[in-house]
Amino acid sequence: MARLVIRGGRRIGGEFRPLGNKNAVLPMLAASVLTDEPLRIENVPDILDVENMLNLLADLGVAVARRGHGVEICARGLTKTGLDPNLCAKVRSSILLAGPLAARQGMAVLYPPGGDAIGRRRLDTHFEGLNQLGIGVTWVNGAFRLQRRRGFRGTDILLDEASVTATENILMAATLAPGRTTIFNAAGEPHVQDLGMLLNKMGARISGLGTNRLEIEGVPRLGGARHRAGPDYIEIGSFLAAAAATGGPLTVTELPDALTLKVMQRAFARLGVRWTVSGGILKLPARQRLQVRQDFGGAIPKMEDGIWPAIPSDLLSVALVLATQTRGEILFFEKLFESRMYFVDRLLEMGATLVQCDPHRVVVSGPVKLRAQHITSPDIRAGMALIIAALCAHGTTVIEQAEMIDRGYERIEARLRALGAEITRQR
Repeated sequence: MARLVIRGGRRIGGEFRPLGNKNAVLPMLAASVLTDEPLRIENVPDILDVENMLNLLADLGVAVARRGHGVEICARGLTKTGLDPNLCAKVRSSILLAGPLAARQGMAVLYPPGGDAIGRRRLDTHFEGLNQLGIGVTWVNGAFRLQRRRGFRGTDILLDEASVTATENILMAATLAPGRTTIFNAAGEPHVQDLGMLLNKMGARISGLGTNRLEIEGVPRLGGARHRAGPDYIEIGSFLAAAAATGGPLTVTELPDALTLKVMQRAFARLGVRWTVSGGILKLPARQRLQVRQDFGGAIPKMEDGIWPAIPSDLLSVALVLATQTRGEILFFEKLFESRMYFVDRLLEMGATLVQCDPHRVVVSGPVKLRAQHITSPDIRAGMALIIAALCAHGTTVIEQAEMIDRGYERIEARLRALGAEITRQR
């Protein structure tokens, strides 16, 4: 296991270029099994989750060629439909192969997916939607066995929750289902839209991307395509939080769409963070006066996550650490995952002034001078949040289980060093 050693007290600032959105890239990789023609995906981050997903595909017989931040994959030589259980346990996105494999190959065998320990992440929505398309699902000897039935065809599907991965799974399967499929209560996140754009380039007929109602006209086959994944707005938000918390200026040179920027700005503005955007470049000024913006009447405000375009759950952890360096009190309300907020115990050890009301709600009061500690990263986003805390802290912090952070952030220590951090990796 690796650890990150961080000496705090240095400003984070400079020019930052984000890589592709991992939550878009992973389902794009799964989409490769929908065709026997090559897919070329660009702006792919070099992270552990991508590596594990590519290993899963290679184990199925998919040809994988990686050059820098580009990946070419071709499933023409796909030889099996049963996934490796050990590889499934390493990455949550293994479940995204269920729909496309069963739709094109007729069957799929998958094992429980891995991923962050942030509470129960149910699969019922995936399987209920696939079942309505005509893909049967059974649980046999610790594996999910999916079988395409004779009645495989498009239909109206009402999701019982606006799950991102369930929307993506059902969307991919529906592209090959004869007739029309309508998905109600669909997720509309930028990464779902990005996947849909790739599928349309492959010959799919999808409309309604970005809304909660998707319509798909099934086609007999899909072809190859070339696509560049959009920038990772969660990565952008993480580095903006690091710069704002330490008082440094940051310039971001590749940006997501205007709506995504507004969603991010809504969260950061609550903590007094401001920036300007001109000519496709975002500029965050140095030494901002961080101040919680109170609700009318002086009430303590609330920052809560939710389905798009609400504030993403993945941004809540880094925003919470930023709040420890912000004057005022604010309530964070995590609605989507049962265990995401448990990482705040590490912040308490570092001297943060906060109260965890229950598994979902934390009140933070700042600003406070954090102190260095020896801590462990419990998941990807909490790990990045703890890095930001360490950058603010007095002394040298050691963060164990750096591999957790590597699952979502490429070369995190090198990219932070380029922005002024004093951070090293030890094994």
